[in-house]
Parts: sequence; C-alpha cells; structure tokens
Amino acid sequence: MPTLTNNQREKAISKATWVGFGVNVFLSVGKLIAGILGRSGAMVADAIHSTSDFITDIIVLVFVKISAKPKDEDHDYGHGKYETLATIVIGLMLAGVAIGIFTSNAQRIASYINGQPLNRPGIIAMVAAVVSIISKEILYWYTISVANKTESQALKANAWHHRSDAFSSIGTLLGIGGAFFLSEKWRILDPLAAIVVGALIIKVSYDLIIPSLNELLERSLPKEQEDEIECIVMNDNRLSDLHNLKTRRIGASIAIEFHVRVHGEMTVNESHEITKQIEQKLRTQYGDSTQVIIHIEPIK
Repeated sequence: MPTLTNNQREKAISKATWVGFGVNVFLSVGKLIAGILGRSGAMVADAIHSTSDFITDIIVLVFVKISAKPKDEDHDYGHGKYETLATIVIGLMLAGVAIGIFTSNAQRIASYINGQPLNRPGIIAMVAAVVSIISKEILYWYTISVANKTESQALKANAWHHRSDAFSSIGTLLGIGGAFFLSEKWRILDPLAAIVVGALIIKVSYDLIIPSLNELLERSLPKEQEDEIECIVMNDNRLSDLHNLKTRRIGASIAIEFHVRVHGEMTVNESHEITKQIEQKLRTQYGDSTQVIIHIEPIK
C-alpha cells in the first residue's frame, strides 16, 4: 500500500470525521425525538451518548490539524503527539460516558426495587435503536478502514467510539424489546443491559488510553518492529555492530536512533552516502515522516 503524504493523510482523516459528524447529528436528533415520543428513558440516554460523539469529532478535527503541522522552533520532533493526546482525551470521555451509564441505570434499578414502575416504551424507540445500530456499525467499519490506512490513533479511537454507540444501542434495543414484548417485571432488562454496555465501553476506553500513555511515556516500539529495523539496516554489508538502538512513536510517525560501525578508513563522504541510503530505506518502509538519527563509528 503506497505511503500517504501528510496532506493526503490529513484530508482522509478530516473527510472520515466529517462523515461521522453528519451521521451523529442525524442519529442524535432522531433518537432524542424517538425517546421522547416513545416514552423511553433508555433511548433518551442513548441519544445523549450519541451527542458525545460531536465532541470527539471536533477533537479529532482540531488535533489532527495540529499534529499535521511540520516541526518548528518549539517542536523539533513535530506535533505528532497532539494526536496521541487527543486519543487519551477520547478514551477518558468514553470512560466518563460509561460511568454515567452505570450511575443512571443503577438509580433506575434501585427505584424499580423500591416499587416505582418502569414505563413501557413505544415501537418508535425500537425502530430508532435498530437504525442506530446499523448506521453506527457501518460508520465504524468505514472509519476504522481510514484509520488503518492513515495510521491515525485518534481516528481509530473515534471509530471505536462509533462502535461503542452501536453497543449502547444494542443494549437499548434489548431493554426496549424486553419492556415492550414481555410483562412489566421484565422491564428491568433495560437498565441491566445498559450496565453491561457500560462495561464494554470501559474496556474500549482502557484499550485506547494505555497504548497512548505508553507513547507519551516514550515506550519503545515492539521488539518485532525493532528486529525488522535492525534487519533493514544490517542488510548493507558495509555496516556492522548495530547498537544503542532507540525507538519511539510520535503520533502516527516513528523515531529511530542507533549507532553503527563502518571501516575506519572510509571517507566522510562515503559514510554520509551510506547513512542517506539507510535513511531512505527506513522511510520507504515506515513513511516519509519517519525520523532517523544514525551515529557512525569506526570498526574496532
């Protein structure tokens, strides 16, 4: 797959995010109306969950725009980690949504146990839940494909936010269906299903936050990728003893630094030409924005 330029990457991410933004507007308004007309507290809560997607869409649009900026006097390594920060923000927002789901539905269960009946929802709420599930799942697959193509962690986080909304709607559909088709005592399925969905959202939040924190804390690339880097470098028989390899992620890009030995009588021009060739090989493999620092030493 050909490597995207920074401009192509930014445009692809922005397009996917704007598509998601439009779908979220339609679903949020539709689910809110369906929740009110269908007397479904679960659907109203689901609409509020969808509304949170607006914020994540805006975060992605703003932070990806910043992360695409080239390096400057204050950011020698570029602005890639703004995108990492956006991923963490989205993950924390997902956790906040999950906590809200836990709290509100625990209160509904407590009220039901204390004798307060739960409303029987209307059919319009079920229809809205089905539309939401289908729309958000399609949106997830579209967004995750663009995220993989652009290697955007923030867009990947946003894709999972779309899927979490689909999971939420599944729980809502189960609860509404149970409340609509079964007897009154089964209406408790609505808040119970929502709590299960909240647990799934917490898991997604964890999977987004931890890798991004590792990146901010300068964790090295996986050993398999470092081994691949060493193989690319040492494929040139003029080099030997690659050591002090240091790697890290900077948003969608990676930084590579290492020491390598050459024949002691090699001229500066010759060794410089070798480093240029190695840098080009690494950028061909990992993208034009890959940052490479090579320290040349004489063979002992």
